[in-house]
Amino acid sequence: MTVDIHPTAIVAPGAQLDEGVSVGPFSLIGEHARIGARTRILAHVVIENRTTIGADCLVRNFSNLGGPPHHTGYKGEPTELVIGDRNQMWEHVTMHIGTANGGGVTRVGQDGMFMATSHVGHDCHVGNNVILAHSATLGGHVEIGDHVMVSGLAAVHQHCRVGRFAFIGGLAAVTKDVIPYGLVWGNHAHLEGLNLVGLKRRDFSRETISHLRAAYRLLFAREGSFQERIDDTLALYGHSAPVLEVIDFIRADEANRPICLPARED
Repeated sequence: MTVDIHPTAIVAPGAQLDEGVSVGPFSLIGEHARIGARTRILAHVVIENRTTIGADCLVRNFSNLGGPPHHTGYKGEPTELVIGDRNQMWEHVTMHIGTANGGGVTRVGQDGMFMATSHVGHDCHVGNNVILAHSATLGGHVEIGDHVMVSGLAAVHQHCRVGRFAFIGGLAAVTKDVIPYGLVWGNHAHLEGLNLVGLKRRDFSRETISHLRAAYRLLFAREGSFQERIDDTLALYGHSAPVLEVIDFIRADEANRPICLPARED
């Protein structure tokens, strides 16, 4: 297999293109770019700075990968964007490199789909099998777990964490952490329950889903303090790995940012 570069494309000396890479009309590949085998770059794409893209990816028209972070403290440091294998970046997708004080790397996992005009900000860590729908936006330093769905026009505030298998509804403004398996909607976003559709699609057992639902009801009940409810949940459902994952997620960063809670009706 050979590299296929359209005559109108510009590939800077120093760029590394593995076997089977194709670069479409009027695209620009910078000197520090690394493109994995069989990845297809379509027309009018810009890949700049220290950007690494894995194998078998698709980058559609007018996407910009590796642009400088929208951060006033960025002074041109040699930071990176690292994208895994088999990702699909649709039209006008933007992903920025990291910042020196934010770890230096924006990282995207494997097998993701990033629909038109979606955005991954500087220093984000995005897991595997993540979907960002049209115009979904991640602010800087956001952590997204595996199998998360961020619906159209939703935005996740900088430094927020979103746990595995969570679902963020369309137009949601997420300013607090979202527990694993949670489902959030609204502005500002609040928990609406668990992502039951996603759990069933991913073949979670009926017993596991039952434990998660019971633990959710107990964790977010009105009675007792939050710590008391966590202790009760551990006592009753601590044998369930997904329930433990939710509680570990809550405990991991509780001093820095609150979690999304259910809306309360008076």
